[in-house]
Amino acid sequence: MSALPELDAWIAAQARFAAAQMLEAISATHLVMERPGFGQRVVPRPGSVLASPVPAHYDPDPDYFFHWFRDAAIVIDALRVALAAGYTDGSAVARFREFLQFSLSVRSLDGREFLAQGDFRAKIQPAFLQYVRPDAEIAALSGDTVPGDVRVNADGTLDFIRWSRPQTDGPALRCIALLRWWRQFPDLREDATLRPGLSEAIFADLNFTLAHVDKPAGDVWEEHSGYHYHTQLMQAEALTRGADWLEEFYRSRAAATSGATAGDLDIAVVLAVLHAQRAGARHSVLDPRTQATLSSLEELFEATYAINRERPPDRGPALGRYANDRYYGGGAWYLATLAAAEFYFSLAQALGRGGHLAVVPANARFRLRLGAGRAAGDRDELPRLAIERGDAVMRTVRAFTPGTGELAEQFDQTTGAPTSAKRLSWSYAAFITAAAARAEALRSMRAAGPGALPADTA
Repeated sequence: MSALPELDAWIAAQARFAAAQMLEAISATHLVMERPGFGQRVVPRPGSVLASPVPAHYDPDPDYFFHWFRDAAIVIDALRVALAAGYTDGSAVARFREFLQFSLSVRSLDGREFLAQGDFRAKIQPAFLQYVRPDAEIAALSGDTVPGDVRVNADGTLDFIRWSRPQTDGPALRCIALLRWWRQFPDLREDATLRPGLSEAIFADLNFTLAHVDKPAGDVWEEHSGYHYHTQLMQAEALTRGADWLEEFYRSRAAATSGATAGDLDIAVVLAVLHAQRAGARHSVLDPRTQATLSSLEELFEATYAINRERPPDRGPALGRYANDRYYGGGAWYLATLAAAEFYFSLAQALGRGGHLAVVPANARFRLRLGAGRAAGDRDELPRLAIERGDAVMRTVRAFTPGTGELAEQFDQTTGAPTSAKRLSWSYAAFITAAAARAEALRSMRAAGPGALPADTA
């Protein structure tokens, strides 16, 4: 096992780098994106969050120069974590303010007004017309339909390119992120210039979420329409947190989405649990079903990826999204692998707070892989085992992180080389939240005494 102080130093440095990279993707007003095929020139507005600030045109990297509602919410929530953990400075608050104003402004988009401005197709090259949305779909975009439209251009204009729509987890995630900022930084909610907009945005996202809890939508990977665990758990959590915020106004309806069940084996289940951050046993890191999902995913990708079969014994597995993924080679995803690490660190926190590792058949494989054996074992040992498991995954992330520190969307399942979108903002967000979860788990273990810590971290 490598010396953990060295891993500590690398994680701290990489977390600061990830925070800086995230900040570069927010309010990136100095960048310009040319899409000549679509006749577009996009200059980001303050508050927009680029999924990736690297211009690409499927040449071969995908074009992620958009403000995705889902990705933006995840990045803004990770910015809060980075600020609280000391990975970034007070500039994060300024970016949050800009994000809030941008989010409010795009709600006024209207597809009919867009079409009334003239024939926008006249500027589009003939070969690209097949990728343009029908006029009827564009005309239907206004008011309450805007938050489900997946993404907008970074300059705050309507996205007329065909994509998987609608998707309804973005507003729920944004609502959760805004409420976390609200509660963690009281000065912000007392700010007379910020409070009205913050309240308006939370109300709007809660109303949208409530109106769409029973409607099918695209999944987190934007590939299938239906009822999905990630979307429904985000909706349930947004409504539950919103119910606390609005007292009992939404509480009676919030439970409607609490019965979501996992579908096919997918890292989206783990992401949903991490994004919701539930404290109870159901739909949390303490839920044997979510533990079973993670262990099954680990076993799947250990058998699938060459980089896993050849890894040293002190590293955890690199993870992808789901079986037979074909998107850009179906490689390992940084955000998926980091989600596994964060799961273990969050589990260590939950166990340290008195949570129980259930001993049931559903999580038998998980307990075995954790090192807990066939029984729960010594409860004092379990948080340490969870941290060690998370550290093993972080070593894998470190092994496949370029010397520059830049994180792409994927890394190749055979060579480990970065692939797909470059400098993916969500990848940096995932690193931030994993690093912060680890730091909190270690703080809890230190409070319990040096003997509770993994070797060399006391």
